[in-house]
Amino acid sequence: MAPNAQTSNAQETATVQHGVKGVYYGGKWLDMKVDDIEDFTKPKDCDNCVRQYTTPCPRSRSRNTASYTNEYDVLIIGAGCIGAAVARELSRYKLKVLWAEAADDVSQGATKGNSGIVHAGYDDKPGSLHAKFCWPGNQMFPQLDKELRFGYQLNGSLVLAFNQKEFEHLSELKKRGEANGVKRLQILNRDEVLKREPHVNDTVVGALYSPDAGNVIPYEYTIALAENAVDNGVELRIRREVTKIDGEQGSGFSVQMRHWEPKGYVDSVSKFKTSQLILTSILALIGIGAAYYALQEELASEIQTAMFATFYALALVFYNLPPEGEAFLPKISPTTPLSKLVEAASAPVGNGASGKVGVQDMFTGGSGSSKVVNGVTVATETVKARYVINCAGGASDKIAKMIGDDGFDIKPRLGDYLLLNRNQGYKAKHTLFPCPDPVLGKGVLVQTTLWGNLILGPTARDTYKKDMADMSVAQVQEYILSKCRKLVPSFDARETIHAFCGARAKSTRGDWIIEPSVKNGQFIHVAGIDSPGLAGSPAIAKEVIRLLQEAGLKTSPNPYFNPNRAPIIAPKDGLRGLKMGPVGKNDSDGIDEKAMASNVICKCEKVTELEVVRAMGRSLPIDSTQAIRKRTRAGMGHCQGDPCNYNCEARVKAIIARETRRPVDMVGGRPWPATSTLTQRWIDDKEKDVLNDRMMTDKIY
Repeated sequence: MAPNAQTSNAQETATVQHGVKGVYYGGKWLDMKVDDIEDFTKPKDCDNCVRQYTTPCPRSRSRNTASYTNEYDVLIIGAGCIGAAVARELSRYKLKVLWAEAADDVSQGATKGNSGIVHAGYDDKPGSLHAKFCWPGNQMFPQLDKELRFGYQLNGSLVLAFNQKEFEHLSELKKRGEANGVKRLQILNRDEVLKREPHVNDTVVGALYSPDAGNVIPYEYTIALAENAVDNGVELRIRREVTKIDGEQGSGFSVQMRHWEPKGYVDSVSKFKTSQLILTSILALIGIGAAYYALQEELASEIQTAMFATFYALALVFYNLPPEGEAFLPKISPTTPLSKLVEAASAPVGNGASGKVGVQDMFTGGSGSSKVVNGVTVATETVKARYVINCAGGASDKIAKMIGDDGFDIKPRLGDYLLLNRNQGYKAKHTLFPCPDPVLGKGVLVQTTLWGNLILGPTARDTYKKDMADMSVAQVQEYILSKCRKLVPSFDARETIHAFCGARAKSTRGDWIIEPSVKNGQFIHVAGIDSPGLAGSPAIAKEVIRLLQEAGLKTSPNPYFNPNRAPIIAPKDGLRGLKMGPVGKNDSDGIDEKAMASNVICKCEKVTELEVVRAMGRSLPIDSTQAIRKRTRAGMGHCQGDPCNYNCEARVKAIIARETRRPVDMVGGRPWPATSTLTQRWIDDKEKDVLNDRMMTDKIY
């Protein structure tokens, strides 16, 4: 441990957390006791944005429908941060826009599995599309956050140099950044670095400082874009996997989509329908028997007998309705006690391998993909669109080939991460990078997230290279921990609470692909968007609009466009006004929002019942604890939803069931192990010791 990394100062070890005693808004920290945060909590011209609806959202689709004829101006394929930015930009215009996502929620692919860094753009090759869009996109984030309130921290970044050769390379990075238009870059000496970052390895000799780099929670950013896009007229359908595209230049496209649902949900629907068949058949037989007896005894007329026959026919029609016949699914009362629903909820999964996510699964939603949750096809839908935008991430080459365009292939690069407890967050104030590798890119990083956790990673495992694709769990963890230890020697690997992996959509073209297809000018590729794609996303979206306009799309302004969106989280002043306790003690009646606002359903993250209800009352479909986890952080704390602690996952399931009026067995849970390199969701002391040993390895990676 480096001497400068030791501290006994409690104030120095405190970690600022978005939503606790303040918020990050427009890049800056607003303190609840000093600053006015009303503009964050109550957006202007957005009176109904906090909880927009009190009725459940339709399953697997947004509340609004952009076209009742399945004919659209534009179809967007893919709901990661790029697709979401494009959808929001299109919602500024009077267009019929359909947005299709193969997974069970937005932001389930590469967007979910990355660092969330809003890069400045000094590492990108001048003249590349990476360089063209990164810096302009970076500069759009403060205003975006002021409108959408997803939380943006302008923390700055440091590229650390540990020898003279690396220090000289900092000047090259600075020149490259300035060529890309990046402003305010500075080279710091050793003392300046240690003054800013006292826990950095004290062998540091200097750093490149970029004050404009920031960070977001990538899925929260995407959800904010998506909600605002849908609120402004875009229609979203999830669990829609595009399987076929037909079309000729100038005639538009016919697109076929497979609509799938989790097997557990389909089985629940089938079970209910079977019970309804038995019940209605019994009633119908009783009715027919009674009618027959009445006719025999001359107690009823032929008209009455016909009425009984009609009743029986309606019963059969009722049974044969498709699964998406929402009105005829089992319902529960919106005032059903949460304690009753928690008792009926299945226990969270924390071991085994049934929910393991493979590389191909990552292309279509990772832990929310059809394969991982045993998806069952329930319908095939065909829609027509004049223009198609390919934002399908890891599957974008597959989508391109559907129109005969084989101009690129996606060769995914896996990035593995470890997430540490919030008590380690004070170890880094900026995003800390090593000097970039000429092949593997920016390298592993150490960063404190918006929520105060310390994040380590990623690896850079090209799946077409066998030695990288086949790295063992031990090698992956050693790689991350040992390299991060060289940056910050004193973090405690035993405080690891979560691990995950993302598949970056690197293409064979070596640069981002933002262009009309050579096969059809009305088909726009936005593909191969690897890092720094999140930073560039808002600027990329504007470029897509320009390409559509060049291709002939008429874009009249949407007079009802509202750029504002209310946050889901409610800033909290510590524990003031909050109540914790066993299930049933503080639960609301499903109506009283004051009681909801005080009832904590996730103790680690202090998430309240009202925050979950508010998320459910937005315009996007939610039917799983994973979806709520991404929106409120319920289950993301240091206990990771341990049922022996506060059982927050079961509580969330209960609220979702109540708000959707569906039985709790129709609510999806969190798959395990997904992409985690941990052996179990709730790791024990033995595994913590293993992680510590792997951090101290002398192996060279």
